[in-house]
Amino acid sequence: MSPHGATVRELDQLTCRVFDSTRSSGARLAAYRIDGTFYVDIDLPGVDRAGIDISVDEGVLTVRAERRAADGAAATAAGPVTREVDLSDAESLDTDRLEARCDNGVVTLTIPIVHEPRASELAAAAA
Repeated sequence: MSPHGATVRELDQLTCRVFDSTRSSGARLAAYRIDGTFYVDIDLPGVDRAGIDISVDEGVLTVRAERRAADGAAATAAGPVTREVDLSDAESLDTDRLEARCDNGVVTLTIPIVHEPRASELAAAAA
């Protein structure tokens, strides 16, 4: 199996683990991969984008925010929102280059996938 195939398998397993191991407090999450980027979408309606805190510490991605009460909404809709995703086994994700954007109450995190050189590329570099 090529190193590229192992990377795809590792990211597929990570996507499954994201759904199995995330801890949540009121925020839906979707994780997926497109080409060389891993994406995490988190629904955070009613959250001010300036109050969103995103961190990665020891392989755990944490998103924290404060949801404000909407006019006419139940009081339970307001309060802190936290979402944690264990990325510790995903050595092929470059969390140092994580980027985030917020659009219409959805925070989208993009994490580049580190390119693992193929054996032929390593041989060419050594020559």
